[in-house]
Amino acid sequence: MEDTNSNDRLLVALGYVFTPIVPIIIMLMGDKKEVPFIKAHNAQTLAIGVIQVILWVLSPLGCVTGIIALVLWLVQLYWAYQAYQGQDVNIPLITDFVKNQGWA
Repeated sequence: MEDTNSNDRLLVALGYVFTPIVPIIIMLMGDKKEVPFIKAHNAQTLAIGVIQVILWVLSPLGCVTGIIALVLWLVQLYWAYQAYQGQDVNIPLITDFVKNQGWA
């Protein structure tokens, strides 16, 4: 991606860690939501956040969904690190879906 400042990278990294709350806040920030680096990552983090919430809601129904949600959150920490380094994060299925929808 293009040159980004540390504030943008931190905002994106926080989006991966505290999804879906931070991505929703970013969507409400007029000046930040149109920055290409933030826009690309924010769409992904919001999609992951929706999946994460669904898994946490279903976790009382079975231990497996809770474990999957925990593992996904740990992977999100790695994605947050990559984003903070200014790298693109390619999430299987999610990245392509978000780009095909025109959200990123």
